[in-house]
Amino acid sequence: MKRIEKLSKIIVNHSIIVKENEKVLITYQSSEMMPLVKALVKEILNNKGVPAIKYIDPEISNLIKENLTTEIIDNKKDILKFEVEEYDSFIRIHYTMSDYYDRLVDQKLNNKLKATLSKYKDIQINKRKWVLLNYPSIVDAYKAKMSYDRFYNFAFDTMTVDYKKMHEDMLPLKKLMEKTDQVRITGKNTDLTFRIKGMPAIICSGESNIPDGEVFTAPIKDSVNGIITYNTPSPYNGFVFHDVSLTFKNGKIIKATCKEDNEKLNEIFNTDEGSRFIGEFSFGLNPQIKEPIGDILYDEKIAGSIHFTPGSAYKECYNGNDSNIHWDMVLIQREEYGGGEIYFDNKLIRQNGRFVLPELENLNYDKK
Repeated sequence: MKRIEKLSKIIVNHSIIVKENEKVLITYQSSEMMPLVKALVKEILNNKGVPAIKYIDPEISNLIKENLTTEIIDNKKDILKFEVEEYDSFIRIHYTMSDYYDRLVDQKLNNKLKATLSKYKDIQINKRKWVLLNYPSIVDAYKAKMSYDRFYNFAFDTMTVDYKKMHEDMLPLKKLMEKTDQVRITGKNTDLTFRIKGMPAIICSGESNIPDGEVFTAPIKDSVNGIITYNTPSPYNGFVFHDVSLTFKNGKIIKATCKEDNEKLNEIFNTDEGSRFIGEFSFGLNPQIKEPIGDILYDEKIAGSIHFTPGSAYKECYNGNDSNIHWDMVLIQREEYGGGEIYFDNKLIRQNGRFVLPELENLNYDKK
């Protein structure tokens, strides 16, 4: 119970910083997380905020998505419009029951849904305060190859790290990224170059994602050349791809392959014009997260990893790329995963997942 209270305090007082009379919408998906929901409500009330709750059953929600119509899409738009106009902050608590929701959803209608909601999603993400977290589930524990009790402890350890210290440790990396022009990433079946000159580097230390731990930027849109091969599962719309390999020419994905279904993979990259360009380059830096579990909220924060993301760029680090997709795909570069190097302006800054520059040493996953 103490850890639940600690997490609720982080969310309310660090992530979204609830102030007096601010309205906060808590969306949750399972009765399993009721202790956390109650703790959040109490903490919001302590801050003299105005809490509200919204329960979404994943099975029913998926049933509606499998039967999308124009009328349903318009109704979803009206609901989201009301929420972003009514509330100051959003807490969304996800609970994994299956990786295969959306598998039977008509992707043309799903893309139409995303496009229809995009105006209000943009307001929610860029003009409101929000935080997203995953409450530990039995499915998550199974994917992580842990007992539920062990995974529960692991999840709370990752979600309640010292985010203030993390932020301080990330500042030298932010400074270095913002001075850098050319980036090169090498490793197994990977040799990739791109430029980041003039792009801001954004620290993520518990403000919007729980767990958190990354510093991201975006490549100059047409500067990406070479090949990258990811070594973690890449779930998307009810499908899970392994060993995804992308080849780039002047920023664009010109070849995409995977272990499973290349046609399905390329169908995703054909969603729209922006889906074959990159919207984000990021370092994973949460020292508590070492192994992939097929859940991007955790996997993109893996210590010693990067993610290189096809699709839309964030407004706070905008490289001109817009898309209905934003697909975080993760490459772990620690030695046991095949290793790899990252160079900034021809200078080695990270080898086999460990930063080699003294000013970045505090970011290493094995730092005592």
